Amino acid sequence: MCEAAEKDLYAVLGSSPSDSVQQLRHRYQQLALQYHPDRLGGGSSSEAEFGVKKFLEVDAAWRILSDQSTRRQYDLERREQELKQDWPVDSTVHLEDMTWDQDERVYTYCCRCGGGFNVSEEEVEEEEMQRRRQGDEEEEEHREVVVCCDTCSLSVCVTWPLHRKTRALERKQR
Repeated sequence: MCEAAEKDLYAVLGSSPSDSVQQLRHRYQQLALQYHPDRLGGGSSSEAEFGVKKFLEVDAAWRILSDQSTRRQYDLERREQELKQDWPVDSTVHLEDMTWDQDERVYTYCCRCGGGFNVSEEEVEEEEMQRRRQGDEEEEEHREVVVCCDTCSLSVCVTWPLHRKTRALERKQR
């Protein structure tokens, strides 16, 4: 899915990340009809070639965004790309210092602007799994992720120990 992360699949479908699967399906169907190779038979070869390319692009975007797990993975990769930034991180916050919201299943930390920094348990677990898959088990003692404030432009680096128990694991052991 690395190639997909380079291209904004939501933009390919002319939609946004907040759109429901039904809205995405509607956009996909419109674009698939517009660019389907069978509908472009009478045009010039460059026009037909563009149509086929566009149709394949739309179809690939739909295949990823229509499935809940691949869409979640794509959204995580997309967010990770968005969080790569050129400006400095305001501070480092330890996961243990963040407040755990059981209902939302998210860690929160208040920003000085009144907004907040939020990290879901799923994001923490995904970061750990991704590092394991990439073989980043070198001598690192901790994991980290950069999180932007939901209100202002500040960002923090959220860090946690490498071998911490996740909330899900703690619940299973009870």
